[in-house]
Amino acid sequence: MILGDSHTHMDQYSPAEIADVLERAQSAQVGLIVCAGTTIASSRACIELSKKYGVCLAGVGIHPMQVEGPVDEEAYNALRDLALSNPRVTCISEIGLDFLPESPDRSLQYQAFREQIRLARELRLPIIFHSRESHPEVFRTLWEEKGYEVGGVMHYFQADEATAREAIDSGFFISLARPLLRLPELQEVARKLPLESIVLETDAAPQPFKKHRHNWTEPRHVKDVAGKLAELKGITLEEVAKVTTGNLTRLLKLDRLT
Repeated sequence: MILGDSHTHMDQYSPAEIADVLERAQSAQVGLIVCAGTTIASSRACIELSKKYGVCLAGVGIHPMQVEGPVDEEAYNALRDLALSNPRVTCISEIGLDFLPESPDRSLQYQAFREQIRLARELRLPIIFHSRESHPEVFRTLWEEKGYEVGGVMHYFQADEATAREAIDSGFFISLARPLLRLPELQEVARKLPLESIVLETDAAPQPFKKHRHNWTEPRHVKDVAGKLAELKGITLEEVAKVTTGNLTRLLKLDRLT
């Protein structure tokens, strides 16, 4: 059995910790971990992790909360060069829109999102997108920019069934994370969705706001998410792992790496 974690921020951990975090993940049968870039520098760090650790793959992208200016020709080419620098770059991630009051200017976010969708289409890489308080706008932008041509994943899904169906109809998988363990309404949505439309993740990153280090979310926790999904659907953990990891493997075209 192999589990896949479609979204982490492993580059944000202390370098001294990473080997231990990955060892705990592999002990939990997590054999595939995607490291999502949030800036050009972060994307570069994710690529370095993918080169150093065989379990890791990389995504390149600028997170909507990290947008500081337009994705101009220089930034576009920097992302493009990074994506082409190593075959272990398997997606454009993490990109999208975030409409919290403190988020960057929306016009800058839209421009960055559109340009990075264009990059994904140019390179034929799937999109793993972030959406917070912005689902209608995200879907409209993906349709306008033909994001369905490459597909991808709606990251850290916590919305209703109608939103899930819209994402699936737009050519995207739904990614479930630890909120599945505690939100009854999300559990009900997950129960109704086809397993063939689901991938799993943790969004793992350092969490110093938690009192105890052992409570930080890590890739190993994707096994808990898979277990809850198996319980909700009345199937085995092995079946959940087989289908969701298969979904991710096909999306990222990992057969080209073997």
